[in-house]
Amino acid sequence: MSETIVPVTAATSAAAAASHPVVAESATARGRRARIALRGLQVFLALFYVIASALPKLIAHPSAVEGFDRMGWGSAGMYTIGALELAGGIALLIPVLQSVAAMALSGLMVGAFVVTLTYLNGENAATPLILIVPLALIAWARRGHNEQLLRLVRRRA
Repeated sequence: MSETIVPVTAATSAAAAASHPVVAESATARGRRARIALRGLQVFLALFYVIASALPKLIAHPSAVEGFDRMGWGSAGMYTIGALELAGGIALLIPVLQSVAAMALSGLMVGAFVVTLTYLNGENAATPLILIVPLALIAWARRGHNEQLLRLVRRRA
């Protein structure tokens, strides 16, 4: 029997490392646990955005109405922010949209932080900042889906 021996060089090992998916997508036990934890985090955040954040705005709960009236944004601003949060929460669960949704919700949280500081005297200003951390993690870990989304968009154009 003959055997073929291929020397491992830095170039081949770098190419092999580049072709392997990130830990959150790998098939190892550690990668599987990371993938499950990340998915759990996405579901938790999606539920938070849909139920705890968007729903009060979309059903015009008195606390949401009061806050938006105090800022001078009225019901149009309240419904717009509620719709954005609803869309972002749902998109966190759609594989091809996960990373983009996390980035968009992070941007929304930056706006929420600024608004909280300027209009609401900093009351609960830490909440948007706390939410940015797991959203950034999701955006980074699911960044491979951005290429898929870009291919879909280009194909439709």
